[in-house]
Amino acid sequence: MLKDIRDRLDKPQVYELLEMAVFPDPDRIVEVLREYREDPSLDIRGFYEEETLIGIIGSRMEDDGVLEIRHIVVAPDERGQGYGRGMILTLLEAQNPKAIVAETDEEAVNFYRGIGFTVESLGERYPGVERFRCTYDAMLD
Repeated sequence: MLKDIRDRLDKPQVYELLEMAVFPDPDRIVEVLREYREDPSLDIRGFYEEETLIGIIGSRMEDDGVLEIRHIVVAPDERGQGYGRGMILTLLEAQNPKAIVAETDEEAVNFYRGIGFTVESLGERYPGVERFRCTYDAMLD
């Protein structure tokens, strides 16, 4: 079940999971948590199986109807079981965007490609790190 976790951002399991989706910098994770707490345009949801937090997806609906995935992460021992795809499909159904976009690294690009996103390289945005823009056109469904 996917539920709003804005009121649970101080929980260690939320911090630990979200930390995997954020550039590994303790100051950055604190800033991301603050953004989710304070910015009403941001949405952060946790995927729970019974009482166990399996994954987190953070997003923002842009004015043009495009849903930006800001963060998505699934617990390492739960990966490959469809939870990430399920979180995106749930948001797609709930938000009804024209498109979904995400920026990611080489490690996650095949995840997006595998569920129907088109992928384009953004080049080396950070030293030695190629970034990609992944786009899903929801109007084609």
